[in-house]
Amino acid sequence: MKLSIIIVNYNVRHFLEQCLLSVNKAIVNVEAEVFVVDNDSPDDSVEMVRKNFPKINLIHNKENVGFSRANNQAIEISKGEYVLLLNPDTV
Repeated sequence: MKLSIIIVNYNVRHFLEQCLLSVNKAIVNVEAEVFVVDNDSPDDSVEMVRKNFPKINLIHNKENVGFSRANNQAIEISKGEYVLLLNPDTV
């Protein structure tokens, strides 16, 4: 695995969806895995990821553990040679 992309989300469903669409286009020819760590968003972010992006590795926290800890959760299980921490409002 060449690249692990980690996105921490909290209550920004629309931005996250746009970000994931962009990431999917960008990694077409790259050996990559994508993680979304959701910090117990009250919106439907988790359901949107499950429905629209079934290949994404989703970690659904039952509480908001914070940005750093959420990133570390995915880093611990990532397999990429490189790790990209990406904000969900990035397209």
